[in-house]
Amino acid sequence: MSVLTMRDSAARASDLVDHLVILAGGKGTRLSAMGSQQKVLLPIAGKPILQHQLELAAASGIHNVTIFAGYRGEDVAAFVADGVAFGLKARVLVETEPLGTAGAVLKHLNLLPSQFFVLYGDVMAAEDLQKIARFHLDRRADFTLVAHPSDHPLDSDLLEVDRDDRVKAIHVYPHPTGAGYANLVNAALYLVRRDSLLAWSGEGRKRDFMRDVVSQLISEGARVFAYRSRGYLKDMGTPSRFQQVESDYIAGRVSTAPSRARAAIFLDRDGTLNAEKGHLRSAEELELLPGAGVALRALRQAGFMLVVVTNQPVIARGEASESDVAAIHRRLEWELGKSGAYLDGIYVCPHHPERGFAGERPELKIACDCRKPATGLVERACRDLRIDITSSWMIGDTTRDMAMARRAGLRSVLLRTGRAGADLKYDAAPDFVVDDLAAAVKLITADSVTARS
Repeated sequence: MSVLTMRDSAARASDLVDHLVILAGGKGTRLSAMGSQQKVLLPIAGKPILQHQLELAAASGIHNVTIFAGYRGEDVAAFVADGVAFGLKARVLVETEPLGTAGAVLKHLNLLPSQFFVLYGDVMAAEDLQKIARFHLDRRADFTLVAHPSDHPLDSDLLEVDRDDRVKAIHVYPHPTGAGYANLVNAALYLVRRDSLLAWSGEGRKRDFMRDVVSQLISEGARVFAYRSRGYLKDMGTPSRFQQVESDYIAGRVSTAPSRARAAIFLDRDGTLNAEKGHLRSAEELELLPGAGVALRALRQAGFMLVVVTNQPVIARGEASESDVAAIHRRLEWELGKSGAYLDGIYVCPHHPERGFAGERPELKIACDCRKPATGLVERACRDLRIDITSSWMIGDTTRDMAMARRAGLRSVLLRTGRAGADLKYDAAPDFVVDDLAAAVKLITADSVTARS
């Protein structure tokens, strides 16, 4: 792990937010098979989880830490002491009764500064905390939730945001069957303006941040935002997730160092991930192709980022709105999440150059640089997500997809699903032709293994 790479920039920005609250009150019932000790003292690669968190704070230019402990709190207090060993000033406050994720913070709000981070004790984090602080302060936010897509969205709290990443609703677990929410998961790292919580200050009741506090703030019109993390944030609340974090740490994936550009799989949508039904106009029309989620999960396990690039002329033609298309993509993310798969991004071209449709939107009837086979969507994704185009692929079902791949410098795979290349609009032979997405995964992962050997 290389959190020390942050020290220079953190020192310059350390006056932004200088306090971290760590919530270490839970018993860790789901981790009981791994021992009876306090869960934040369980070791990851020989070092307690809590120590990893304290080292992240110090490397981020944070000097003050408050830890709210409960079960076996005396063990936590003994380990942390005054924090000097970690380059920090720390205090441990032990709860006499469980107060939920928010109760102890609210009870002792008067002890906390005007702005402070909150991190759950069962989360491994490698993130630029002061970058989050700049995001939070620039937006004059009351509450910022760090969020990311997840391989287990169906048992996570999910955020609904607008175009500016302002949180409009919280969908707490458990979710109703067929909910169709976007895969944007609360990562259990927050930045809080203390005065936004004054209504609860000192009450000493059991409270949950998501169900009680954030939901109430949103209903009252507070400025609640989601910061989309590209860092490493993973909860270790179950033995399998704990083991995954330890494997990631040993493999060097838990680091705050700037990430190197990574290979990605660019994917068409209709006919590639979901059944080809013409132009979809509502989420109810979306039908995921069999095995799509399992295939994407395998690609992610092989180390690829996953990005959908799709033309949606229904917007320009006035047949569906941007919100309709967003709802379709929420449903797509939800269905993929059932198989433990998630996307790093969905990039949409809303334009259509041909006129003459009833209800069309003139401002979108243009020749653009993002409508496939133009490469604008790929270029934008590469900038946003640090993608290495030279080792990336395109999977689609049309010659339009293959033409875009050729122009962008992507290796291409044409599927025999959907239109199976029968559109014949472009003279662009694919590099490979396979029956379906599962076959494309076998091809690409085999090539990846060969390239590394």
